[in-house]
Amino acid sequence: MNVLVFGASSQIGYFLLPRLRARGDTVFALSRHVRPAQDGVTWLQGNLPHSVPSLGPLSAIISFGPLQGLADWLAQTEIDGSPRVIATSSMSAETKRNSEVPAERAISQHLRDGEAALAAACERRGYAWTVFRPTLVYGAGLDKSLTPIARRASRTHVFPLPAGSGMRQPVHADDIAQAVLTALVTPDASGRILPIGGGERLPAGEMFARVRRSLPMATLPIPLPAWLLRLGRHGVPRLRGPLSRLEGDLIADNGDLQRVLGVSPRPFRPDAACWGMGKN
Repeated sequence: MNVLVFGASSQIGYFLLPRLRARGDTVFALSRHVRPAQDGVTWLQGNLPHSVPSLGPLSAIISFGPLQGLADWLAQTEIDGSPRVIATSSMSAETKRNSEVPAERAISQHLRDGEAALAAACERRGYAWTVFRPTLVYGAGLDKSLTPIARRASRTHVFPLPAGSGMRQPVHADDIAQAVLTALVTPDASGRILPIGGGERLPAGEMFARVRRSLPMATLPIPLPAWLLRLGRHGVPRLRGPLSRLEGDLIADNGDLQRVLGVSPRPFRPDAACWGMGKN
């Protein structure tokens, strides 16, 4: 296949590019910045939606960036080859839909609007499309959720452990990359929005405890009890959303993922490499 990848330098792209190269695909990857040469990948400089270099026929377009930008580019660009389009959204489209924080409700709406715009643009062009909604993504040390916590603890040797009964379902970025490749060759995945979470659901408190145990150095655990988190929630406005979510479930139903694609993501068993403290 001739494959164009947006967001190739993201954590999912980190695992996807080697998988594409192993298949023998011709890979074009777009970046806003100049990237060093990489075997099997042609890096292009540009940005969605208005500065994407012209390419020849494409078999597939994969995007881990903003949905609306991709939709706008597809709407204004003639592409040879009727490419298969696969993109990622986020489970925040659902889990933040009824958040008590207005900014989080706005994020949810923005994601759902982007999904609808992408579907409409593809259908106008006659392109098959699939959108994945991942839960919390980890695995390449590039995420902005668990990795900063792990790295801060590695520097300070102190690990805050917030209480939280809400269920979590972290998904490894490589499992998303596998699902993307499987969707490329699975006609039944067309026209679907597929949730994708990890292979295990666990309380938020246990998730943080496993991150701590994965570190290659000793850290001092500092439990943060529920009453303290409630004080923070009401006393510090910027923490209201994150702290309230500790008691809510942020999970995905993998039923369609397994039925349509046969993909079963791994359970949450992180190691130091997941936080960029070694080679994946």
